[in-house]
Amino acid sequence: MTTSSSERGVGLGMPQLPAPDYPDDVRARLEADAREIIGRYPDSRSALLPMLHLVQSEEGHVTRTGMRFCADMLELTTAEVAAVATFYTMYRRRPSGDYQVGVCTNTLCAVMGGDAIFAALQEHLGVGNDETTPDGKVTLEHIECNAACDFAPVVMVNWEFFDNQTPESAKRLVDDLRAGRRVDPTRGAPLCTFKETARMLAGFPDERDGAVDATGGAGPASLVGLRLAKGDTAAARVVHPRDGGPQDEPRDAAPHEPSPAEHLSSHDAPQETSASDPDHPSPASESDGPVDEEGQ
Repeated sequence: MTTSSSERGVGLGMPQLPAPDYPDDVRARLEADAREIIGRYPDSRSALLPMLHLVQSEEGHVTRTGMRFCADMLELTTAEVAAVATFYTMYRRRPSGDYQVGVCTNTLCAVMGGDAIFAALQEHLGVGNDETTPDGKVTLEHIECNAACDFAPVVMVNWEFFDNQTPESAKRLVDDLRAGRRVDPTRGAPLCTFKETARMLAGFPDERDGAVDATGGAGPASLVGLRLAKGDTAAARVVHPRDGGPQDEPRDAAPHEPSPAEHLSSHDAPQETSASDPDHPSPASESDGPVDEEGQ
């Protein structure tokens, strides 16, 4: 006995129609930008990644229309474009918020409180991973390593850093974003919308006053390798957690033996401090300021 396709739950609908084109004025504007991008590369297909950012800046995600446009401009098939667009997580495949709020839940950030921050934001916003608030303002996602372990736990908004976060500071952050209040990253350029960020990632300049001059370097631990590569040496450093930070240790001193009551690692629990939390300011943010690329 045989069963029909409908009885087996198999749909045999019509093939998906080709994606519609952009309106004439939008296509003309995007074509001008696309030609500028393509001109940067000796092989036109090398322009695909910034081209995907370009079409993402138009609608806030990579649509079928955007992929068709990239294929037309680069003389690729839509399948070739889709293979790239679906591989990288920075390309959104469905409508998302003005602000992509990414919580690092990789090992160090998780241990330092990233998991707690992500859970608190899910409950506070009423959304799950990769979901958007009803007002279209915030898309929440957990992400892997923001390359900012010195400042764990880290939250990123449209790829700008918010360091040393706590659940409470993160909830204030998303509330301010949804209310339209000004929000300043811990370091780096002033915040902008996801569409504006996508255009910059396509290789077009940030024309906002002061944006290019804004900066913020890596933390001291990240710069140790750079100093060693330059041949710099320093006295051994011993970290005494929660009692004022590292101290110089004479090279001929006896090894430090921690007492049973002493923490063996300064990374064994989240620290109740945040550079964006006015009630619990980070000591580094009060006095030291950001570290430049040379660690000074």
